[in-house]
Amino acid sequence: MIAQALKPFKAVTWYIGELMGDHDYQKYCDHLRIHHPDQPIPSEREYWRRRHSDAEANPQSRCC
Repeated sequence: MIAQALKPFKAVTWYIGELMGDHDYQKYCDHLRIHHPDQPIPSEREYWRRRHSDAEANPQSRCC
């Protein structure tokens, strides 16, 4: 019964995480493992550093 009550809360939490990009690093790691197994997987910190520096270097790639 409690699990049923928590289902909407978990769905909203997941959706907000998707909007905020919380799952992007894991998706990127999965992509590298499947499509580029020979490349090293960067740390999460390095991933976010690269992602933000790319956006600043090319502001056309951002939506805002």
